[in-house]
Amino acid sequence: MSSPTIRTERPLALRIVVAMALGVLAGVVFRDSMAPLGIVGKLFIQLIKVMAIPLVFFSILDAMIATQISWKSAGRLFLVVLINTSIALSIGLTLSNLVEPGRYFERSAQAAATAVVPKVDSIDFAKVLSSVVPTSIVGPFADNNVISVVLLALLLGAALRQHLTDEKADYELVHAERLIRTILSVWSSVLMLLVRLVPIAVFCVTARTVGEYGFEPFKGLALYIALAVVGMAIQIVCVYPIWIRFVAGMSLSRFVEFAKKPVVCAFGTNSSLATLPLTLDALDSLEISKSSSRLGACIGTNLNNDGIVLYEAMAVLFVAQAFGLELSFGQQIMAALMSLVAAIGVAGVPEAGVVSLSLVLTAVGLPLEIVPLLLTVDWIVARMRSITNVLSDMTVSIGIEGLQRGRAGRS
Repeated sequence: MSSPTIRTERPLALRIVVAMALGVLAGVVFRDSMAPLGIVGKLFIQLIKVMAIPLVFFSILDAMIATQISWKSAGRLFLVVLINTSIALSIGLTLSNLVEPGRYFERSAQAAATAVVPKVDSIDFAKVLSSVVPTSIVGPFADNNVISVVLLALLLGAALRQHLTDEKADYELVHAERLIRTILSVWSSVLMLLVRLVPIAVFCVTARTVGEYGFEPFKGLALYIALAVVGMAIQIVCVYPIWIRFVAGMSLSRFVEFAKKPVVCAFGTNSSLATLPLTLDALDSLEISKSSSRLGACIGTNLNNDGIVLYEAMAVLFVAQAFGLELSFGQQIMAALMSLVAAIGVAGVPEAGVVSLSLVLTAVGLPLEIVPLLLTVDWIVARMRSITNVLSDMTVSIGIEGLQRGRAGRS
């Protein structure tokens, strides 16, 4: 089953870019009066994200029925993710230590006095692990808990495959296989229809954000923003092409051709989960096998958070530098590990990057007063995080495919 391809009069990417430009213009001109539009856009994007959860579930089921996901494939997944995440953390820590953007940040007394400090609890490892195991069948879908949904899909998919490969497989099980693929096809079509309306949501969200914050906060946080964008750009330009070109043997120009649509959508919606239908569609167009694409983009979606962990590694040091605090190498490594755990623990939560940052700062013992100030510019940094996460999903899938083909070629 291949995901349906969107056919529109104008490319979706172009319509999203135009919608963003119009949103910026409306926000600058009408300012706070754009606030109601933000609610409309946010609800629409949230609808897409909610609809994407069942897509993850049925995509994994379909992949496990069609091709078995072995322990070796899972090992390739963790290998690619471990390498990419380690490099992302290294880039974030290195840039922040070299440039020290927090040293150049001046916190005004008024901003500090009016800042609303987020109330967060410390990271509880037991709580994070227990959140993986659902308390009910419908709970993970109701709570948008992607990790639990993946776990349920893996268990059910493994059971279905075991019965379907049995020579005495009942007709009902064969019918169940067809039913799952039919549901996946219909669900994908519904999501694609919603995706066609994404430019409207992008316009609403952009107009509200620019109208509320404007561009004034960029003055004091310009270096922080620039460094975060540069760090994620290095990850995208220098790390991912190695997997694409040298491991999978894929042309970079061909990759860019099909990656443009999910990348622009991720920038507009600020959500890698909402972009998942387009990500899977692009991987299908690149002729990546179902087992690899579903393993990397669906099963590994909570692990491929290069954008979040790189951003948090930089943000933690930025906060420490802004308050004149020195973090030892060991503390920085601990902050990096906390970033990984927090990124998994807040899966499916809106604005997950900021939420997990608050958790990490609390765990490391850094003040939270500056977080509300970072929120004023997070709307642009977050979009770069979403782009990085989408490209990470695609790269991990392609890397798994490349390692699998390389092993087959040596056999």
